[in-house]
Amino acid sequence: MSRIILITGASSGFGRITAEALARAGHSVYASMRDVAGRNAKSAAEMADLSAKEGIDLRAIELDVQSEPSTDAAVARIIAEAGRIDVVVHNAGHMMFGPAESFTPDQFAQQYDVNVLGTQRVNRAALPHMRAAKQGLLVWVSSSSSAGGTPPYLSPYFAAKAAMDALAVQYARELSRWGIETSIIVPGAFTRGTNHFAHSGRPADEARLADYEAGPYQGFGEQVQKAFAEIVPEDADVAGVADAIVEIVDMPFGERPFRVHYDPTQDGADVGFTVLDRLRAEMLHRVGLSDLLKPAKLV
Repeated sequence: MSRIILITGASSGFGRITAEALARAGHSVYASMRDVAGRNAKSAAEMADLSAKEGIDLRAIELDVQSEPSTDAAVARIIAEAGRIDVVVHNAGHMMFGPAESFTPDQFAQQYDVNVLGTQRVNRAALPHMRAAKQGLLVWVSSSSSAGGTPPYLSPYFAAKAAMDALAVQYARELSRWGIETSIIVPGAFTRGTNHFAHSGRPADEARLADYEAGPYQGFGEQVQKAFAEIVPEDADVAGVADAIVEIVDMPFGERPFRVHYDPTQDGADVGFTVLDRLRAEMLHRVGLSDLLKPAKLV
């Protein structure tokens, strides 16, 4: 069954690969990104070329997850063109690298705005249409850092991803009675195949950063990146994340897994989340709300 899919942050990395994979699987994909007519014009043009060449339905669409008007306009356009939204893939994200103290509060807020509040803007625009249809699927691209082993110097990103994961869990409970499913995909660390490190933000407080670089953490940033690179297997392929999302989308209603791990580094997040999700489920059983663990079939 062909589905109408909106994916955020689709100009590159996980988002770009996933958008193409979903379109090749026969779905109509709205690959959203900022500044389609400007800095991402090349990505948008490449998608249009690919769509024409392969006969797939892949459409670049303007959407800035940090802007409510932009988000609302993108969803309105999809509804006008396609009549519905079946799947939202929350993928947009940004990384910052450096000692936590050297980032300003505004920089932390910016991380939360992209990685957490961005999902809230998209949900508020898309969910009324899904609830009216009494069906839909939210796919959240989380991070193994939220329950696995984590190196230092990625505090803003890890904190925001943990918040996003917690939000995804709460939304799952609050949408299940509407017939809307939730699947959380948990990628591990990748040092190749995405642009996370290449495009990561750096601390704005240069004086605080200098204190760390001249003190006992001199050269630590390079040490962390080297350690990351060494634990990621040579054959680690980011396309596996896209393949996992395609598999989730193609599953029948009621059979989609709540959480899927794709972690070539095996940092332990699969164990951590198994325990955490079990505890949360047991609490719902205990208070008589176990129906929230499975989406209701309303259509």
